[in-house]
Amino acid sequence: MQNRVTHRAQRAAVMGAMALVLTACGAQDVLLEQQQPQIILPNDAANTAGALGLYAGALGQMRFALNGGNNNQEQMWAFEGLFTDEFKSGDTFSQRNDADQRITQTGDGVMAPTYNGVQQARGRARDAINSLKLYSPTSTEQIGEMYMMMGFMEMTLGQNFCNGIPLGETVNGAPIYTKPLTNIEVFTQAIARYDSALTFLTGTDAKSVNVKNATLVAKARALVNLGQFSAAAALVGGVPSADVYLMTFSIPTQSNEWWQMATNTKRYTVGDSFDVTGVIQGALPFASANDPRVKVGKGAKSFDNITPFFEAQNWGREDPVPLISGLDARLIEAEAKLQANDIAGTMTILNALRAAPPKQGNVAPTAMAALATPATQAAAVDLYFREKAFWQFGRGERLSDERRLVRQYGRTMTQVYPSGPFHKGGNYGTLTAFPVPDAEKSNQLFTGCIDGKA
Repeated sequence: MQNRVTHRAQRAAVMGAMALVLTACGAQDVLLEQQQPQIILPNDAANTAGALGLYAGALGQMRFALNGGNNNQEQMWAFEGLFTDEFKSGDTFSQRNDADQRITQTGDGVMAPTYNGVQQARGRARDAINSLKLYSPTSTEQIGEMYMMMGFMEMTLGQNFCNGIPLGETVNGAPIYTKPLTNIEVFTQAIARYDSALTFLTGTDAKSVNVKNATLVAKARALVNLGQFSAAAALVGGVPSADVYLMTFSIPTQSNEWWQMATNTKRYTVGDSFDVTGVIQGALPFASANDPRVKVGKGAKSFDNITPFFEAQNWGREDPVPLISGLDARLIEAEAKLQANDIAGTMTILNALRAAPPKQGNVAPTAMAALATPATQAAAVDLYFREKAFWQFGRGERLSDERRLVRQYGRTMTQVYPSGPFHKGGNYGTLTAFPVPDAEKSNQLFTGCIDGKA
């Protein structure tokens, strides 16, 4: 009996102690628990640290929207490369095959996120500008960089999408819609952003100078899109050829998307001027040219287990990619001379680049032999845009150049875009650019592309 009582008492004491422990733990959990897990309220960012955080976040969104990938959803530069002759689809996804074939529809489920990513990057830059001006007005280099980023996103939309792009904003949670803008209007607005950036980029430190040079080159690109070649060349004369504004990647943040879509998953294979259908009219031989500017490795089959795989080896998973570079400045100067019928001047610039190739991130091409001077203006145009395509491979410029060859140089679609039989059946389509996706129809002012002109 005594033992039973003793055991009952012991059990009671243990249970009481456990209750005290549980009660204490519960109180501690309540005290230490996050009151609003994973939520940062607007007032929490209403200070200098918050403004600089928005700035850093906007840069990350730009990188993601253009070439950042940790999954199988490509971003703008990849989808643009697939739409042109830079890459071919080795995938089973119909949306990627449609982009490669240039028959993308307005309801395409891969195109819409790429478009949204660029538009959202515009918004992130604008939010950062507003916050920096209010809470960190002395951060002039960062404010200028955000204006540059905003202009670059708008220019990217103008280069890759049809005439009829709305450039709305969200203010205090409410959308402010705009009418659809022509590409000319979009480029003009981008130039205004670049001009705003330059008013803030007056510092003489290395970072400020780097961002200013990038802004000058970006503005010159927009001027080229408007056909203002001499003004563009004059703008970039002081930008060193070795200058680069890099987008960087890392495993904890975002991988370089070219590694993701090519090396890692084999969904994108480097394009060429021929395939199983024969010669592809309008396409350049990126895979077979054995050019040091486009490093290609031969694999077995692509993801679809049918298409031959040619791996783009310019970039590893964490390798940086230039958003803008001094190389671009030299190409702008070369085109201005071409427009002035100064073929010899164009060739001087192109051959100087070949003799001493500027390093682009981790891509360091070996020197190349000089090119012979073309005998005609038409041949010089062909040569210039071929050189430009190899220099800027995978950097989001090829579709813009294909459109400009039609719009500014009078070339036909079949002379510029891949044409004829498509390697997965049927024929290449006739789109000159991506259509604006149906998601924009929430804007009552938008009913679709104004036209499909280059």
